Amino acid sequence: MGARHPDLVRLDALVGRWIVQPSVEGVGSGWCEFTWVEDGKFLRQFADSHPLPESTPAVWREDNPMPPTALIGLDDATEQFTMMYADARGVYRVYQMTFDGGVWAVWRHAPGFNQRYTGTLSDDGQVIDGQWEMSRDGEQWHVDFGLTYRRGG
Repeated sequence: MGARHPDLVRLDALVGRWIVQPSVEGVGSGWCEFTWVEDGKFLRQFADSHPLPESTPAVWREDNPMPPTALIGLDDATEQFTMMYADARGVYRVYQMTFDGGVWAVWRHAPGFNQRYTGTLSDDGQVIDGQWEMSRDGEQWHVDFGLTYRRGG
C-alpha cells in the first residue's frame, strides 16, 4: 500500500473484524469487517448476521438488511467521508461520515427519513458504543436502536 492521505489513516482504527450487537430485544449478534481496498484508497465494510432466532421480532425478520456492504471514501476538500451503502433488501443510500477523536458519526438527510449514527471508540480501541437515530422532519430525533461493535468474531 502506497502513501495514503493522512485523513484516511484515521480510519485504521476501524480495520478488522467486529462482533456487532443491536439493542433490539430478540435480535442476536452479527459481525462486521472493515478492510482497505484499492491500495488503501477506500475502506470496505461488510457485515452479516448469525441466523435469526424465531424470537426475533417479525419486523426485523421481514426487513433484514443482511448482508449489507458499504464503501467509504474521502473528500479531501472537506475532510469528510462519503459512505455508499447497499443491502439485501435492495436499499441503496449515501451517507456522510466523520471519524475524529474516537467519535464516529454517520448521517444522511432524506425526505421523510433522516438518519444518524454516533458511536464512541473506547480508549483501548476494542469497543464502539453508539446508537442510530431517525427523524421524519430533520428536526425532532428519536433513538431507533443502539448498536455496539466489539473487536473479535
